[in-house]
Amino acid sequence: MMRLFVFVSLACAQTPFPDPVTLLKEIQANQHKMDEIRENYTFQRIVTEDDLDEKGAVVKTNTQEREVFFVNGHRIARLVKKNGVELKGTEEKNEQARVKKLVETSMKSPPKRRGGQVSMIGEILPMAKISNPRRLAFHDRSTLAYDFTGDPQAKAKGTNENAAKKMAGTIWFDEADRQVARMEVHFYDDFRIGGGFLASVQKGTMFEVERSPIGDGLWMETSNDQHVSARIVVKNFRENLHARNFNFKKFNVEAVEQTHPPAK
Repeated sequence: MMRLFVFVSLACAQTPFPDPVTLLKEIQANQHKMDEIRENYTFQRIVTEDDLDEKGAVVKTNTQEREVFFVNGHRIARLVKKNGVELKGTEEKNEQARVKKLVETSMKSPPKRRGGQVSMIGEILPMAKISNPRRLAFHDRSTLAYDFTGDPQAKAKGTNENAAKKMAGTIWFDEADRQVARMEVHFYDDFRIGGGFLASVQKGTMFEVERSPIGDGLWMETSNDQHVSARIVVKNFRENLHARNFNFKKFNVEAVEQTHPPAK
């Protein structure tokens, strides 16, 4: 048994690491199928926002809970609680009317395909230098992890790619499912928009995203943590955000087609 374990370990160690750009192309090629599967799922999302002062102390906290589902590729989120209190009366009635209108509009609109983290990584990697490929266990699954640092010499097109040149971090790809399992990204330098007159994202701004398999081969974001330090025109903006998605479940798609959101 010990010899077998050593043999397997050596075989894994000698398996070459795939190019991360190639991995991403495999994920993107499978994205359309994932979008169709995602249409049959709903989940709950709780977002907590902490406004910070110049010293990083919390001055205000706001929490919102929503029920999220998809219609024709369009994401729809129905607000159910604010700061732990359920909507009632006129507020709840107005929210139901808003969601019903969104459902009707989404059904008549062209299908929307959401790239999410996959699209973001697709903009980051071509602007970055990749290093330190390795295999790591993440939530008891084998992942391929790659570090990256934005390349100041990369030729960027547009604001997003220019921003990517100022980013660094690590991306984990699930080895079996070929999905993004986790990403950690931070700005290692200030990023100025419009020469800094319009806005700037300050060094240290970061976000961490985790995704997990929820069934039918579908992976969904389960957590998203952000620290944002920026300036818009003359106003400084500092915030911590924590979003958690949970209670993923299938629902009756026909119910949505009848312009009703999923039952609570």
